Amino acid sequence: MDADSAAWEQRSTTRVVPPVRPRKLAKVPFVEMADGRLQGVVSSGSDIERVYVSSFAAGTHNFNCSTNNNRPCGGAHGYTCKHLDLLLDEAIVQYGADRVARYLRVEVDGEVTSARDLLRHMNGTNERMPAAIVFSRFLRHLSYLELPVVTEPVPELHWFPAMGAAR
Repeated sequence: MDADSAAWEQRSTTRVVPPVRPRKLAKVPFVEMADGRLQGVVSSGSDIERVYVSSFAAGTHNFNCSTNNNRPCGGAHGYTCKHLDLLLDEAIVQYGADRVARYLRVEVDGEVTSARDLLRHMNGTNERMPAAIVFSRFLRHLSYLELPVVTEPVPELHWFPAMGAAR
């Protein structure tokens, strides 16, 4: 481990990579690259009360899409559904196409600008993965929006980067 990668472990703040472009949160309110997967929560196009938890595994490119209570998506049978496509598109907006491709370990032979460009180089299959962990992380992030506005430190948010923190 080099000095730079060890230094962040000694601080209570961490550097946050700003989004490549601002995202619209209505369709994909939560997207993250964590636990060896690109994963997130995608709103249903037909039912305002329903969301889908969608993910791609890094390396294998296996994918999963199910409702938050683990009912499989009707569109993800042998190939990706619209929820997975939206997740990938929003990840590209949030993190940039090159970073997403590197994280998923997709070898591309040209410029990547959209989910379709990446999907052409991915050959994963539908693999059931539990949705509960991703959905609970999404709910935890939503709970931060309900905290009262205060000017003193909030213990639950001590890990958030401070504005103007040293880099």
